[in-house]
Amino acid sequence: MPELANNRRARFDYEILETFEAGVALTGPEVKSAKAGHLSIAEAFVTFHGTKAFLINAHISPYEPAAVKDYEPLRSRAILLHKKQFLYLREKTLTEGLTVVPLKVYTKNRLIKVEIAVGKGKKQYDKRAAIKKRDTDREIRRHLTR
Repeated sequence: MPELANNRRARFDYEILETFEAGVALTGPEVKSAKAGHLSIAEAFVTFHGTKAFLINAHISPYEPAAVKDYEPLRSRAILLHKKQFLYLREKTLTEGLTVVPLKVYTKNRLIKVEIAVGKGKKQYDKRAAIKKRDTDREIRRHLTR
């Protein structure tokens, strides 16, 4: 399961409650570009329109040998979920005010999968506490290795 992209910022900005695995609908040149590592999900999020879920703001650079005209790197891409998962996630976002964010994109056999998570946004003081805890743990490890 080689990892193609990782959203490290999501775990800092959100308290992750649940994770799900989903497929992503990509075109052929997008698959080749993603497998080459030209993919970023740093600012990406998931929205729901009608009966479909979409990955918004995921940047996939154009695949040079394909020579596709009018390629849009930030286009919205459909996320492939089971119906029960889709209904569950949509209800979570609408009723509880939670956010669905992508955590990482990876390959599974020949397919490209995205790990999405239901998250609750952290407040500024929660982020500061996480930074302080990380720094103190680093200091403790540094003193223990001496």
